[in-house]
Amino acid sequence: MHKADYAAIAQAVYASAHSQDDQLAGPVREALQVIDEAFDTWGQDHVSLSFNGGKDCTVLLHLVAAALGRRSSAEAPPKPLAAVCIPVPSPFPQLEAFIDEAAQAYDLDLFHCPHQSGPSFPVETVATPGSARPPVPDLPKNVKGGEGMRQALETYKTRFPHIEAILIGTRRGDPHGAKLGFRNPTDAGWPQFVRVNPIINWSYADVWAYLRRFDVPYCSLYDEGYTSLGSTYNTFPNPALRESCTQCALPPVNVVSSSSTPAANANGHQHPRASAPARHIEPLPDTFTVLHGGSGVVCIGDTHPGAPLPHRSFLTDLTAAPGQMCEVDLIDDLVPALAAGCACAAQYRPAYELQDGALERAGRAGGAAPPANGAAR
Repeated sequence: MHKADYAAIAQAVYASAHSQDDQLAGPVREALQVIDEAFDTWGQDHVSLSFNGGKDCTVLLHLVAAALGRRSSAEAPPKPLAAVCIPVPSPFPQLEAFIDEAAQAYDLDLFHCPHQSGPSFPVETVATPGSARPPVPDLPKNVKGGEGMRQALETYKTRFPHIEAILIGTRRGDPHGAKLGFRNPTDAGWPQFVRVNPIINWSYADVWAYLRRFDVPYCSLYDEGYTSLGSTYNTFPNPALRESCTQCALPPVNVVSSSSTPAANANGHQHPRASAPARHIEPLPDTFTVLHGGSGVVCIGDTHPGAPLPHRSFLTDLTAAPGQMCEVDLIDDLVPALAAGCACAAQYRPAYELQDGALERAGRAGGAAPPANGAAR
């Protein structure tokens, strides 16, 4: 990721905000106004950015860079912006790498906020689809789902008591976002901050239109069918973006990871590419399921005589409701193909091709279910 040029970002974004024929002009102009007012109210030294590497806060980071770029000059470039990252349990390695890359590119003074782990301190309430033993069991009645978040913010407030406001990429359609405004104080019993929500009125389509319009680097997982990122326990490729499985790839069967030749994409990230050419095979049963670890890893049911299957939390059901385990009745038909080293290679469209924003969280445990045919709408 290249070093962010705040002045160039400001010039491009503010020009878009004042365009008369740009559909993004309204949302961008509104967000910039909220950000500018926050800096006017508290000053940059007392404002922090919540950055967890997701698409929404990536948009917000770019907007904040525009606001700071406009306030600075060649003689007085913007100083590092305070930022805080509160990790979820079992984060994706790709997301962690992107957070570090973005922090360096945008010159963030990023504090990775530790939090107490364990069932009494979840950052978010998660469930493992298909798991007999979810990683976060039922909480005691006196513990809320965001207790880990509260503890993390306590640590942040103690370490940085001068921070008064935190810029957050919450949108109206997010959980707990429906009743929020541009500014909301934290709840009673929480560390005292003002939560500033510049993109609260943005849609899913607005987010992707902005990222693509300004060629903003984002986490590579969004190019692999993920549309909403959280913990590995509860986050899977969006089934609404799954393409029909009609090809045969040749990675090792029942192996969680395999070597492949990296290939760059338009987002500037390296992505795996099958090392052998694809060839057509007969369609596999509808209950055929790939593993969460990679598109070439297959699950053919508990009765498979080969290598043991991984833990259920690593499985993704791509043909039915999220969380169901794969069950294959046609083992005799599948074994010859598997013995030949051939596996169904599931493919997903990138997140920006999801046109129905209501399905944004269809890849998250408990998210909205996609249409029966699994097609993007």
